[in-house]
Amino acid sequence: MMDRIDPDAVIMPEIYGQFAEHLGACIYGGLWVGPDSPIPNTQGYRNDVLQALRDLKVPVMRWPGGCFADEYHWRDGIGPVKDRPTQVNNNWGGTVEDNSFGTHEFFNLCELLGCEPYLSGNVGSGSVEELAQWVEYITAADGPMARLRKENGREKPWKLKYLGVGNESWGCGGNFTPEYYSDVYRRYQTYCRDFSGNKLYKIASGASDYDYDWTDIVMKKAHSHMDGISLHYYTVTGWSGSKGSATKFTPDDYYWTLGKCLEIEPVIEKHDSIMDKYDAKKRVGLLVDEWGTWWDVEPGTNPGHLYQQNTMRDAMVAALSLNVFQRHTDRVRMTNIAQVANVLQSMVLTRGDSMVLTPTYYVFKMYIPHQGATPVPVSVKTSRMDVRDGRSVDMLQATASRKDGKITLSLTNVGLDNDIDVEIPLGNSAKVKDMTGSIITAGSVNDYNDFGQPEKVTLKPFKGAKASKGNITLKLPAKSIVTLTFEI
Repeated sequence: MMDRIDPDAVIMPEIYGQFAEHLGACIYGGLWVGPDSPIPNTQGYRNDVLQALRDLKVPVMRWPGGCFADEYHWRDGIGPVKDRPTQVNNNWGGTVEDNSFGTHEFFNLCELLGCEPYLSGNVGSGSVEELAQWVEYITAADGPMARLRKENGREKPWKLKYLGVGNESWGCGGNFTPEYYSDVYRRYQTYCRDFSGNKLYKIASGASDYDYDWTDIVMKKAHSHMDGISLHYYTVTGWSGSKGSATKFTPDDYYWTLGKCLEIEPVIEKHDSIMDKYDAKKRVGLLVDEWGTWWDVEPGTNPGHLYQQNTMRDAMVAALSLNVFQRHTDRVRMTNIAQVANVLQSMVLTRGDSMVLTPTYYVFKMYIPHQGATPVPVSVKTSRMDVRDGRSVDMLQATASRKDGKITLSLTNVGLDNDIDVEIPLGNSAKVKDMTGSIITAGSVNDYNDFGQPEKVTLKPFKGAKASKGNITLKLPAKSIVTLTFEI
C-alpha cells in the first residue's frame, strides 16, 4: 500500500493555512471582541477561539481578504481606535466596519498564535505607494513609516514573509485582463522592498479553478518576478441561484460534492503543467489560498455574511482536499481554507460568549502530524462510484507521511453504508510499535455541531487497528476518517 519515499519532499506546514477576511462575523465576534468585551479575551482576542487555533498549530493566516482586501486602506486601521474612520463593507452585506481590527491587531494575533502572516495587498483600489508604505510600516526598523509605527505603540518591526499583490484581480479585485494584471503586478512588486533583514515571498493573484489562460499569460509575463501564484477553487454547485443547503442534502448530493471536491486534483495538475512551461524547476509555488465548500447561508442570516453550517460531509471534503494537496508538494506550497470563523467552511462557530468546533476543525486537528513531514506515496485498491456530471469517486482514500521516525496514515471511507476491510502491508521484517489512532464519524453524514449539541461530531480514539508482523489490518467504518500513527 505504501510506496517508495522521496526523502527530499516535504509537506509544507502552510498547506494547513487559515484565512480571515473582514466578512460577516469572521473577524468581529469570531476572532476579535475588543479588550472591553465581557466575553473572556486576551488583548481583545477571544480566549476560546485563541486556544482552539493554538491547538490546531495554525502555520499561516491570510488577511484582510478576499474581495475586502482591494477596498482596504491600511491607514484607516492604525492609531487610536476612537480616531479610526468607519468603512462600508461593500462586498459583504453593506456592514459598517469601525476598523478596530487593523494592522497591529492582525500581526499581534499572528504572534499570539505563533503563525506566519500572509498579507493581501490592495491593488484594485489602492496605489503602488500605499502598498509599498504598508510593507515599510510593518517591516522597517527606521524611516518615516517605522516612526509612525512606533508612535502607534510598536517599537520592533514585525516579520512579513507572504505578500499577495492583489486578490482575484480577474474579478472583484479589479476586473483586469491577465495581460494588464501582469504589468501591474510587475510594477507593484518592484516597490515592495525588503527592510531590516525581512525577506518577502511575493505572490501574484492567480486563477479561479478552470481559467488556465490566466495562469499561462501571467506566468509567461511575470514568473521571474514572483515567488508564488495563487489559485482559488471552491466546492460549489454554481455561482447563480441556490447553492444548496449545508445540512439538508441527499446521498446523491453528497457523492456529487465529493466528486467536485476531488476535481481539484486535475485542476492543480493542469495549472502545474502550464507553470512547468516557464518554470520547469518548480521554483514558483502554487498557493491554493481559497478553497472549501460554499453552501447557501443559514436561514435567517444576512446573505452577505456567508454563515453556513458544517457537517460530516464538509469534514470529508476537508480530508480529501488535504490528501490531494499532500500529493502535490512539489508545487503546492500553501493552502488557506475559507474561512477560519463563522464564514463558509469554518473551523469554529461563535454566538455571544459560546463557541463550537466544527467537524472540519477536527480533520485539521487529526492531520497535524502531517505538517512538515515527508510524504509517503500510497497506492490504494478500492471500488469506484460514478456520480452525476460525469465524475467518479473512489470509496477508499488515503494519505501518509513520515516524521521523527513515526508514520502517520490517514484513511477515509467515503461510503455511506459499507465498512471496508483494510490491510496495510509493511514488509515481512516490519514490527509495528506504539500505534495510536483517532476517528471522526457520525450517525449521519448530515450531522453537525451546534450550540446545544457541540460534540455530535468529534474526534475520538480508534482502537480497531491490529498489528501483526509485517502488516496492519482494520475495519474502516462507513463515512469515517481514521488516522493511525506508529513506528516500525
